[in-house]
Amino acid sequence: MFQYKEPLSNRNKAETGIRYEWYAMQRWGAKYWEDFNKPKIMYPNMTKYMPFYYDEKGFYQNDKSFMITGKHIPFLTAFLNSSLFKFCFRDNFPELLGGTRELRKIFFDKISVIKVSDEINNDFKREVTNLQSNYTREKATTIDRMLFDLYGLTEEERKVIGYIEIK
Repeated sequence: MFQYKEPLSNRNKAETGIRYEWYAMQRWGAKYWEDFNKPKIMYPNMTKYMPFYYDEKGFYQNDKSFMITGKHIPFLTAFLNSSLFKFCFRDNFPELLGGTRELRKIFFDKISVIKVSDEINNDFKREVTNLQSNYTREKATTIDRMLFDLYGLTEEERKVIGYIEIK
C-alpha cells in the first residue's frame, strides 16, 4: 500500500478543488453507499424499454443508471413496469434519437402514485419477484389488473390503456 503514497499524494487538487489524504478515494458516494444494500429499484438513464428491476440482493450499478430506495419498493417496481405507467411514460418522458426515452427524476415527479399498505406491498412483492424470475405476459397482465383495481379504473379506462408491452 505505501508504494502508492507518493503518486497518490500528488493527485491534482485542481481537478476536484479538494486535497485528499493520499489514502482517500476521490468522488466516493459516502452519503449513499449503504443504499446499495437496501431493497431498491434499479433502472437506466436512457432506454427504449421499461427495465425497472427490483433488487434485494445488494447489486451495484454503474454511472449510467439510477436507483430508488424507500418504502414499498416492490409495489413501486410493479407500478413502474405496468401498462398504466407505460401509458403515462409515452407522453411525459422526452423522446431522444432512436426512439429512446430519458428517465430523469424531474419527469417522475409529475406522475402520481398512490400510497399502499404493507399487506398490498407484500402482494406486489410476491408478483414482482415471480415475474422477474420467469417473465410471461400472463404474469405481467396479472400485475396490471391488480394496479387497475387499486386505482379504481373503469372498464372503459382499462380498454383505453390496454396492455402495453415494452420489455
